[in-house]
Amino acid sequence: MNAVKSSYFFMGTGQIIYKQYTKGILYVLAEIGYIAYMILFGFRSLANLVTLGTVSQSSVYDKNLGFNVTVDGDNSMLCLIYGVMTVLVTVLFILAYRTSIKSAKEAKMQYRMYGRANSIIQDVISLGDKNFHRLMMALPLLGILLFTVLPLVFMILIAFTNYDKSHQPPGNLFDWVGLANFKNMLFGNGMLSGTFFPVLVWTLVWAVLATASCYVFGIITALLINKKGIKFKSFWRTILILTIAVPQFISLLIMRNMLNKFGPINATLQSLGVITSPLPFLTDPTWARATVLIVNLWVGIPYTMLMTSGILMNIPDDLYEAARIDGAGPIKMFFKITLPHVWHVTAPFVITQFIGNINNFNVIYLLTGGEPLASDYYVAGKTDLLVTWLYKLTADEKDYNLASTIGIIVFVISIILSLIAYRNTSSYKDEERFG
Repeated sequence: MNAVKSSYFFMGTGQIIYKQYTKGILYVLAEIGYIAYMILFGFRSLANLVTLGTVSQSSVYDKNLGFNVTVDGDNSMLCLIYGVMTVLVTVLFILAYRTSIKSAKEAKMQYRMYGRANSIIQDVISLGDKNFHRLMMALPLLGILLFTVLPLVFMILIAFTNYDKSHQPPGNLFDWVGLANFKNMLFGNGMLSGTFFPVLVWTLVWAVLATASCYVFGIITALLINKKGIKFKSFWRTILILTIAVPQFISLLIMRNMLNKFGPINATLQSLGVITSPLPFLTDPTWARATVLIVNLWVGIPYTMLMTSGILMNIPDDLYEAARIDGAGPIKMFFKITLPHVWHVTAPFVITQFIGNINNFNVIYLLTGGEPLASDYYVAGKTDLLVTWLYKLTADEKDYNLASTIGIIVFVISIILSLIAYRNTSSYKDEERFG
């Protein structure tokens, strides 16, 4: 049988035929190990992945002990995890199988050209030369598979189950429910969909306003600091950078205490006679939403200011001088010269900020906790974003299926909006325009 063809049936045989014994034995061991794994654990794990367990935990009276004892059953969570792991192991085996065939073809070519195939020592040496990229990427890719892809697939699959507070393993099993969670979330008439759409609208409104306000005021701040004649420019930049240097959660918790009903801001205004009763910064829906938008300026403006300052310093003065000669005023120069340069460079940053604000957990949760609560919402408040609502469903209610469903919807919305926005920016359409 042809050496390469034999590798289609038994991994490593091609390498062994071409005297690459070490590599061939490793491939043989990999195939034996996979087969052994599938026989001992794999097939059972795949079967449990389909059923998510069939035997529930139960309590049986023990005559010898004189009381009920717990009899362990299946654990749906472990069934799902082990099933996903088995699928991942199978995918890795398929990749190793393809690599084995490719390696056998290379060995055949080397044997024809040089009369011998590369030894294991030559292959190892090549990892420091032409195959160095493979060596450097192997460990990160393995880490991504184990610590990113595997948990991500697990959490996505949770959205297609009924894993909630009523189905908590190992006491109770949960099962596959298909698209039922998405149907209830998007098309149901109950409190769940009645919460999702208002929270979604507020999430998008918040993302647009938070991104736009920080961007506009960041540019204005950069223009003021970089304006000719302004002294102590480094000092003003340093003051703003301090808001980045201080951990965000500290700033937000301090602001939460300051804006409290009995906080220093309300106390000061009352002592000065400006107000007669405390302002509901965090307790009224409208006030709370306005408050988080304003406080977000304190955290977001410095980033835009720093980026814009670097761009402004690199815009040629000749452009402004030519515009002045042509009779252009400051406003026209801003919209015709400054803003196009700034926007061309910062458009991807703005899109990133927008997506980041859709998932801006810190500002909302640490400042308001999603409050004020709403009686017509399901475990959500008037300032909750989808991401903070998702957290509450997970941490407080243990409705993991609903939280996973929201996570998938947020991901789909984020990727669609970011792709549409980026493809319509000058950074994408005319990359070399301001180069």
